[in-house]
Amino acid sequence: MTDSSPTPHRRPFLAVEPSLSPSEGWHCTHLFYRFDRRELAALDAAIVQSGRDEFAAALDLNHQDAPERVQISITSGHRADFGLMLMDADPLKIDRVHQRLLSGPLGPALQPVYSFVSLSEVSEYVPSVEQYAQRLVSEGEEPGSPAYEAKVRAYTDREPVMRRQRLRPEFPPYPAMCFYPMNKKREVGENWFLLPFDERNHMMAEHAQSGMKFAGRVSQLITVGVGMDDWEWGVTLWAANPEFITKIVYQMRFDEASARYAQFGPFYVGYVADALQVLDHCRIGHAQQLSG
Repeated sequence: MTDSSPTPHRRPFLAVEPSLSPSEGWHCTHLFYRFDRRELAALDAAIVQSGRDEFAAALDLNHQDAPERVQISITSGHRADFGLMLMDADPLKIDRVHQRLLSGPLGPALQPVYSFVSLSEVSEYVPSVEQYAQRLVSEGEEPGSPAYEAKVRAYTDREPVMRRQRLRPEFPPYPAMCFYPMNKKREVGENWFLLPFDERNHMMAEHAQSGMKFAGRVSQLITVGVGMDDWEWGVTLWAANPEFITKIVYQMRFDEASARYAQFGPFYVGYVADALQVLDHCRIGHAQQLSG
């Protein structure tokens, strides 16, 4: 008789090698903080000064242990004083920045007020070269015609750059930025996830066309929080001027994908800065404070 019972201590078969790094793309964390002024006032001036140095060191973009991407911004409004956007293949390298800030001299006066954890991705609605060619035919282009061949060739050149920018983006040199989380509706009669792919794809193509009108003024990155945070996606916008953030968000809300199916979380708007600019703006260790 054959013994069919499980073999003790046998390791389960794994289809992939365990790793904290995504197979493609990076981890992405948005963090927002507020300074507790009462706690800050209780700190000795010398501690505040050393805290400034440690704060700047923790956010040093050129440090050998820094995440691949670090962006600091001064946050407008009462929700936060400053925000961070951190990206790297190693999620613990990202979290070490957060822990270093909290354990530093200014840590007792630093309150985390919001975070969003996600991964960079290439959306399923971004067409491959083959899908793009099929779309051209469906729109009336003649296969093999000079116009068809030129468009396919241009997209073939552009597609790898698009993928890289979505997975391992370079942050644009714009001064204004905005972050907000969002979901797609799962309500009776308006459930995004019950729609056929072709219908969803058509709406997202329309949505993308609206965004392309702001090329050269606004750059966007969508990261996926499904299974990692309370919201399904995070949207980061960078703009050459803050007014363009308002204009693009307003314009894109008329698209059906947004008007019917999108749900939005809180908006955090800020202005790109370095660590010392954040401290000076928030008057942390300001000369008058230290002398007082």
